[in-house]
Amino acid sequence: MIQPTCPLPVLHYDKIVMGHGSGGQMTEELVRDIFAPAFGMPKQLGDAAVLSKVDNGHLVFSTDSFVVQPLFFPGGNIGSLAVSGTVNDVAMMGATPLYLSVGFILEEGLQLDKLRQIVNTMADTARDAGVCIVTGDTKVVERGHGDGVYINTAGVGVQLGLEGPHSGNAKPGDVLLVNGTLGDHGMAIMGVRHGLNLGDALCSDAAPLNGLVKALLTVCPNIHVLRDLTRGGLAAATHEIAQDSGVMIEIEEACVPVKETVRGACEMLGFDVLQVANEGKLLAIVDASDADVVLNTMQAHPLGKEAACIGRVTDVSEGMVICKTAFGSTRVMDMPVGELLPRIC
Repeated sequence: MIQPTCPLPVLHYDKIVMGHGSGGQMTEELVRDIFAPAFGMPKQLGDAAVLSKVDNGHLVFSTDSFVVQPLFFPGGNIGSLAVSGTVNDVAMMGATPLYLSVGFILEEGLQLDKLRQIVNTMADTARDAGVCIVTGDTKVVERGHGDGVYINTAGVGVQLGLEGPHSGNAKPGDVLLVNGTLGDHGMAIMGVRHGLNLGDALCSDAAPLNGLVKALLTVCPNIHVLRDLTRGGLAAATHEIAQDSGVMIEIEEACVPVKETVRGACEMLGFDVLQVANEGKLLAIVDASDADVVLNTMQAHPLGKEAACIGRVTDVSEGMVICKTAFGSTRVMDMPVGELLPRIC
């Protein structure tokens, strides 16, 4: 029997709970109320920071930490996840990722063969993405204090042009495109945890997306928004975009690509697939006149064969996301609140 990992949130907390790591409403409040005021962060935060200008572009910098359990899962491990996640954060700013750093927190007792496998996977994934791992750090903590290994990666890239995609750039009339089936990563992790015997049907989609992004920007340099659909899934990403852009987003539920095995696993475990994390999927929001060429480019790429148009942007109600169901009704798609799937990235 699956136990809830986080209760419905109360108005105020005086301690960190798992829901603060959800990527949804509680994470947003943590950033807004504690981190942003202390660090002077802007109100609209992207996947990475755009820094000083270089030549005809800008430096882009991002960092991420990975605490996934289990360390190994169908389709990858914590190492491939760490490289892909940071490469994708840089790429979502319309930048070319170039260099990564890596920090390891290793738990006493971790088997060296497992560490070697994780590190080799990181090297392979970085090579596939065309980035170099150039610096890092290692710390060891006592047995029982680290779950084997935690990894932090930071990435630097170059964003060419005057302005890249941004969460505040969605405009009424724009079209929403995703590059493939949703929910694969989150359900692969949960399948391992709960012993779902579905063979190879549940497999993580973790992959570096910078090659796909480069192809998309080549045919459409004016993509308005790019977001990788990680913690909180499509629901969290679209809410942030709707709020930052001051628009309403409509999702056509029947058009969202989902594998039947993933859909079945979500129903079995009681999850909304639109809130489930992905590690190799992106959302592109483009002008309607560019939608066909962007979608065709996605579908021609190995990481976009199941790409689909899933919705549009309107100005009916600022900051709201609605979902048109397959039965013809309409529901409000809520921002994820608690931590439904802890420790999946």
